[in-house]
Amino acid sequence: MTSNHSDANHSHDHAGHHHGDGHHSHAPQVGENNERVVLAGFALTAGFMVAELIGGILSGSLALVADAGHMLTDAAALALAWAGFRFGRKLSDSKRTFGYMRLEVLAGFVNAITLFALVVWITYEAIQRLFMPHPILAGPMMVVAVLGLVVNIAVFFMLRQGDTNHVNIRGALLHVLGDLLGSVAAIVAAAVIYFTGWTPIDPILSVLLSVLILRAAWALLRNAVQILMEGTPGNIEIDALRAHVLETVQDIEDVSHVHVWSITSGKPAATMEVSLKPGADYRTISERVKKTLAQRYDIGHATVEINWANHPKDCPLAEPAHHY
Repeated sequence: MTSNHSDANHSHDHAGHHHGDGHHSHAPQVGENNERVVLAGFALTAGFMVAELIGGILSGSLALVADAGHMLTDAAALALAWAGFRFGRKLSDSKRTFGYMRLEVLAGFVNAITLFALVVWITYEAIQRLFMPHPILAGPMMVVAVLGLVVNIAVFFMLRQGDTNHVNIRGALLHVLGDLLGSVAAIVAAAVIYFTGWTPIDPILSVLLSVLILRAAWALLRNAVQILMEGTPGNIEIDALRAHVLETVQDIEDVSHVHVWSITSGKPAATMEVSLKPGADYRTISERVKKTLAQRYDIGHATVEINWANHPKDCPLAEPAHHY
């Protein structure tokens, strides 16, 4: 029984993998800076969460208690993000050949789900407060809300020092941004209540805030699901990639069986099969294809397989393999 592929035709035998640093390693290059900024953000958020909860109870402000709950969700999300970075730096092994990079995407997915849950909770609380208003000490509420705004701004800019293209950093930023807007809403509500005594302003602003969080959560969830489902990265069109390889790399007659996905955020990978023209330089074709993929699409991990069905007759690799 014969095959169109010889035992030597699999260009993906680790010489066929392209890595930007030139070394064969699937260890994720996750910056320790990401880990540090997320951990620092968690410490600030968790610390002020306790202070805000105490302030909400003492002032009788349900808004502050609710915002403390929001910050609890943020603290949990930041802790999860930190765990994703921490475990994501572990080296690959025989059971997990890409290491633990996907943990970061899972953390982003959980972040999005918690944001959806938060929206439901905020909406429920807003309806409850519209029908059953509670007396609020606007002065203490204002003080705590302003302090919360300062803390959230500090955490937000701290996270901005990390890699903002990373799905985990984006998730943490969205959480903190939502809480920052929550602090602004609490300040506005405290001012209105202090000067007018009109308490419905608080639940109304909470609903507006939940709409903003919902929009951000949907974008984060869609991105995380796209990676988990191994969908094609948004900046890559398969047909355009095929055309680019055919146009750029000489000696290729056809490109087929193209698959492009992301191992984790910002780390695309690809596999494909190429057919050669007569007289093609088959010895360098794999490296040339991987080079153009890296340069044009920033694909750092590529597997290129050569289809020898229409191979040059004088090629020493052209003889089909026999399987018994």
